[in-house]
Amino acid sequence: MVREALSVFRCPDRCVRRLAQLYAGLLLYGVSDSLLVLSGLGVDPWDVLHQGLSRLTGVPIGTVVIVVGGLVLLLWIPLRQRPGVGTLSNVVLIGLVMDAVLAFAPAPTTQLQRWGEMGGGVLLNGLATGSYIGAGLGPGPRDGLMTAMAARGRSIRVVRTSIEGAVVLGGWLLGGTVGVGTLAYAALIGPLAHVFIPMLQVAPAEPHPAPAEGSLAPAEPHPAPAEGSPAPAEPHPAPAEESPAPAGRKVPFGRRKGSRRRSRIPARQDGREREPSREAPGGVQFGWIKLLPFAPPRYHP
Repeated sequence: MVREALSVFRCPDRCVRRLAQLYAGLLLYGVSDSLLVLSGLGVDPWDVLHQGLSRLTGVPIGTVVIVVGGLVLLLWIPLRQRPGVGTLSNVVLIGLVMDAVLAFAPAPTTQLQRWGEMGGGVLLNGLATGSYIGAGLGPGPRDGLMTAMAARGRSIRVVRTSIEGAVVLGGWLLGGTVGVGTLAYAALIGPLAHVFIPMLQVAPAEPHPAPAEGSLAPAEPHPAPAEGSPAPAEPHPAPAEESPAPAGRKVPFGRRKGSRRRSRIPARQDGREREPSREAPGGVQFGWIKLLPFAPPRYHP
C-alpha cells in the first residue's frame, strides 16, 4: 500500500524538464485566471462557480479553487483514477497564485485595459494548458474527471459540455460573472489547446534498440590513441586466393597457380618409373591426364 502511494511521486524520464514545464504552466494558469477575474467581463466556466461560492461565503476565490479541486479529486476514487504529481500540484498551486495576484494587482480603470486583460487571460490560459498537460505528469482534477467519464464509453464532447454547462449554471445562480469573457473562453480554449499541447509535448527518451535474437551485438569503436602513444596494430589481412609464392622459393609440383594437385607415378627402387598398367581397353587415368591405349613401352637396362 505504501509503495502504491509513493508511486504518485514517481517522475518519468526527462524529469527536470517535465517538472519545470509543469510548474511554469500552473503558474501561468493562475495568472491567466486572475486576469479574467480582474477584467470583469466574464471568467471561464469553472471560475464562474468559484466566483459565486467566493461571493456567497466571503472566502478568497483562490482558496475556493483549492477546496473545490480537492472535492473533485475525491470523485476520482469510484472512477479508479490515479492522480499524479501534476494533479496534486494543480489543486494547490493555481489557487495560491490566484490569491497572490488578486491581492496585489490593481483593477483595470479603462475599458481598453479590461478587454486587454480578458484577451491576454484567454491566450495565456491556452498556453498554460498546453504546458502543464504536455509535461505528462498528470491532468488537473477537473480535466481528469472528464477524461475518466469519457473512458467509460461516453463522448468527450458530451461529457465536457454537460459538466461545464452545469457548473456555469450553478455558478451564475450563486452570483458568478458570466459575460463576453466566458463565451470567448469557451470558443477559443479548444483551438488554443489543440495548438499548444502538441507543441509543448515532452517526448520520452528513445531507448537503445536491443540486438535481435541470434544476432551479434554491434562492436564498439576503438578509442582514439592518446597523443604520443603508438597506434594499435592493424589486424592481418586475409590471404588472397591463390596468391603467388614468394620470390626465390620453388613451387612444389602440383601447386602451380591455376593447376590441381598432380599425382605421381610411384618410382621403382632402381630410380626408374614404373610401367603403367593397361587395366582397361579405354586407357588409364592419372589425375586429369588420360593415357590412350598403346603398346607397353620396353625399358632397356
